[in-house]
Amino acid sequence: MIDIRRAEERGRTRWEWLDSRHTFSFGDYHDPERMGFRALRVLNDDRVKPGQGFGTHGHRDMEILSYVLEGALAHKDSTGGGGIIRPGEIQFMRAGSGVTHSEYNHSKVDPVHFLQVWIVPDKRGLTPTYGQQAFDPERAKRSFVLLASRDGREGSVQVEQDVSVWMTLLGKDESRELPLGPGRHAWVHMARGSAWVNGTPLREGDGSGLSGEAGLKLNRADAAEILVFDLK
Repeated sequence: MIDIRRAEERGRTRWEWLDSRHTFSFGDYHDPERMGFRALRVLNDDRVKPGQGFGTHGHRDMEILSYVLEGALAHKDSTGGGGIIRPGEIQFMRAGSGVTHSEYNHSKVDPVHFLQVWIVPDKRGLTPTYGQQAFDPERAKRSFVLLASRDGREGSVQVEQDVSVWMTLLGKDESRELPLGPGRHAWVHMARGSAWVNGTPLREGDGSGLSGEAGLKLNRADAAEILVFDLK
């Protein structure tokens, strides 16, 4: 079974400094048919103008990942965590028992384009924490790179949920396969470019939920950057 979520069907928040597209319900955008996919609760595609950003605000009981596509994102939170996140890095914040944080475009000149991902943890009230991890873009051009996982394997950030978050970079007309274990599900997000996923064409911003599939087959690509969430 394959469920397609087209880019133009997503919700949208548009402020003077922010243009955000919501794959699932978020903020003032509510769609009872799109409350998430398995433990994947939020997938926002955000563009923030230079020098602007999200002021200090709070979260709890959520595993939050930030993935920068273009530009640089500055993060600061109440755990003392903070840093500048750029392409080639994954940033993680465990909201747990409660945390406040802010995120701003680090540049006064260039916009920043990033994805914010929320994953529901399988435990509540965890101690808040922050992490930032670089990954190898060259390896992503050859195979899948693991960004986040329950056990933190392969240098990925550790999250409290049975999920593996993969990323790959496909060149024009390249193909790639990723097996899924029995009973597993996957959400595929086409961050940039286009490719066919199990015989279905996806364009930039499109998403696809897969259940009952033995794996993913990506092909007929046109220079694509793809995130895959392997979920129980």
